Amino acid sequence: MLNNSKTLETIMVFKVSIFTFAKNYLLVRDAILNTAAEMFLNYGFKSVTMDDIAEKLGISKKTIYTHYSTKSKLVLATGHHVFENINCGIEKIRAKKQNPIKENFEIKRFVIHHLKDQKTSPHFQLKKYYPKAFESLRTRQFELLDDCVTDNIKRGIETGYYRKNMPIDFISRIHFVGMMGIKDTDVFPIEEYSHSMLMDYFTEYHLRAICTPKGIETLEEILNEK
Repeated sequence: MLNNSKTLETIMVFKVSIFTFAKNYLLVRDAILNTAAEMFLNYGFKSVTMDDIAEKLGISKKTIYTHYSTKSKLVLATGHHVFENINCGIEKIRAKKQNPIKENFEIKRFVIHHLKDQKTSPHFQLKKYYPKAFESLRTRQFELLDDCVTDNIKRGIETGYYRKNMPIDFISRIHFVGMMGIKDTDVFPIEEYSHSMLMDYFTEYHLRAICTPKGIETLEEILNEK
């Protein structure tokens, strides 16, 4: 009986140890992702090294390599981590089922806040230096934006804010192309165009093209509040 009690105690201690290890492992991984995301967005994917991230976290570079064996893998994981956070936030905004024009502006503000105004053009750094990660994220971005824009347009038509008989699929795709295009720093130099400015211009451009007079009235009200 005594041996059985000791065996059970040993098993419980082992289980607790495993749980604690797993919990700590996930906490460290999340800390790495959050810190890497902040640094990549602020300073660029190319400029930030594994040493920089380790120093910022106060851990050894070896600890980072335990979780991500190469910088490319960390870049990919970080990109998807940021995407998931943005996706989650957008879904919460969409769940409100608010005025479709106001929804556009709320999503725009949320995205700009999370991407820190993209002062270092991470989009094109990712495309140039980490093309596999770029393509992986681009596919997911298209799926999210296509679903979001399509639903928004349909609700806008139903509620009289957007024009009827529009080619919704085409508008959704051209919207995606436009969103990717305004990130091109060769066309829109960072010194002249901040990302938030471009997002403001593009959102208004998109909405003026599809709004009814009722929608334009709401759009003007929102713009005048700024």
